[in-house]
Amino acid sequence: MKRVYFRFYEELNDFLSIERIKVEFEHEFWGIVAVKDMIQSFGVPHTEIDLILVNGTSVGFDYIVNDLDRVSVYPVFESFDIGYLQKLRSEPLRNPKFILDVHLGKLARSMRLMGFDTLYKNTFNDEEIVTISNEQKRTILTRDLGILKRNMVDRGYWLRNTDPKKQILEVLKRFHLLNEINEFSRCISCNGLLMKIEKSTVENFVPLKVFNFYEKFYACSDCKKIYWKGSHYREMKNKLSVIKQNVKRVYDE
Repeated sequence: MKRVYFRFYEELNDFLSIERIKVEFEHEFWGIVAVKDMIQSFGVPHTEIDLILVNGTSVGFDYIVNDLDRVSVYPVFESFDIGYLQKLRSEPLRNPKFILDVHLGKLARSMRLMGFDTLYKNTFNDEEIVTISNEQKRTILTRDLGILKRNMVDRGYWLRNTDPKKQILEVLKRFHLLNEINEFSRCISCNGLLMKIEKSTVENFVPLKVFNFYEKFYACSDCKKIYWKGSHYREMKNKLSVIKQNVKRVYDE
């Protein structure tokens, strides 16, 4: 029987059983085991990890655990440069391109409203989500830990909150996106980019009262849905202001 000592840091403790939270704990094992497999056996998805130190030295996921090793596991770093260590992915997860699982439709609309490139379809299956994530270098947002534990997944984040209003705050804080917001630049229905169009081109596609009252119109480059700054726009503008204030308050805590 071999023994190894683990310590997980910061939000990685969200995945651990109570007795393992924020303490070093001992784990017994047999045979040849890679550190990635051992970590995931504790419930921690590899997508949440950016750095592993074994006896003070940074290692990759394929490191074979030895008897009496001391392993420290760290989450994705947002504020510190650890480029001199062996990070576990070649590119940062902060690239604001996302794909969401089928249960996050409300979050998808909020993210598109803020201008973030967000793919979502309620018909996506897990295989499609993983494939698109890898091909387009998109971060998977999900409440399903099973997706994130797949070996093919490189970018992913498990949402702690179940309330869509809290989820958008969590995403903005987690990926440091407050200054990346480009509101009303994407279609909330399909994620396409919005472009300004001539008023004359929409006369037959919007209500007559709308056409006569408004001068500026926008259309989705993909689904061709038409937008204008009516009462719904003002409501969404107020919603965004509240979200921004809440995010700033969370940052200051």
